[in-house]
Amino acid sequence: MLAVRFGPLHLSTRFRNHFSIAHKTVSKGVSSGRASSAIEHYQQWLSFTDELGLDPFLEAFTDKVPFLQVFRQQIREGELALNKDLIRARSVEDYLWSVAQAFLAMGPEDPHLNTAGKTDFRISPMIVAWKKEDPPAHRVKPIPIQVIQRIAFIAQSLPEAAHILRATADMIIIAFFYLLRPGEYIDSPSDTTPFTFGDVQLVLGHHRLDLLTCLIALLKEACGGSLTFTTQRNGITNEHNAPPHSPVARVFTPTGVQHVTSSLITKTLRNAVKFLGHDLGFLPEPQAAGAMALLVSGIDTDIVQLLGRWQSDEMFRYLHLTAEPFTCDLASRMLRADYTMAPTQLVPCH
Repeated sequence: MLAVRFGPLHLSTRFRNHFSIAHKTVSKGVSSGRASSAIEHYQQWLSFTDELGLDPFLEAFTDKVPFLQVFRQQIREGELALNKDLIRARSVEDYLWSVAQAFLAMGPEDPHLNTAGKTDFRISPMIVAWKKEDPPAHRVKPIPIQVIQRIAFIAQSLPEAAHILRATADMIIIAFFYLLRPGEYIDSPSDTTPFTFGDVQLVLGHHRLDLLTCLIALLKEACGGSLTFTTQRNGITNEHNAPPHSPVARVFTPTGVQHVTSSLITKTLRNAVKFLGHDLGFLPEPQAAGAMALLVSGIDTDIVQLLGRWQSDEMFRYLHLTAEPFTCDLASRMLRADYTMAPTQLVPCH
């Protein structure tokens, strides 16, 4: 806690209150999962320093890097890791990041940086060496497009009263086409802000339909939309009085409100995969399936990243990119490559 006292008491109190609010605001900017991991990582650091009888901030030492090296080594080998197993280099970096954030939050300088503000030379090579030792990133197989088509086909044959099942299919289809994150198309507590009925824009011809006042018959004739390509039963706001700020995954029925949850999404996807005779080695995530479909269709990766709203290309590291459309004609095209190398030439020519 920040200890500060200046001027009149009411100014000091006001400053501390604002500082507390600012600290909470910073916490809100980090996902709950990452925040929880950071706390657990720092607890491991406390265990490490306690065992050595040291102050957690190593104030008695000018050079703190040797302690960070030993801490990293023990984390890497699983001695201090949460699951007690050998962990990857990228996870080791997360541990050190959490410790550095704790130092900065309490005032001391980041212990793994040198006087020039760069990562100390004794730390970087350890991560580089471990990354070379680590196996390649585990590639996931996005669910095939046939699974999405199967779910859409079944949804069309469901009775009108099967509100939650139809809504679940709707959410999977929307997530597939718009590369939505899980928290955006389910109605469950999440760090991600879900899309609401107010975010949906349906158009008929050149006219935008008012979801609150438009006739249901016109909604069903909509030919385009900003989030959904067809009228959703759980999106008819003027029939069951769904407020515009309600998540699109919240189902308003004559008998009450129901919710599309992540477990419903996963169960629906797994059932469709089993029916088609595939194994369950697929990532049950419509976002990855949509990204894969765009890549196979030849869409530029920059466009896919823009549509998915990813800040980096990290997602592509985990997609299974050995799809047949990518590789079907590579060998024949390589054999048709016609170039010659004359004795006096330094580069190939056509």
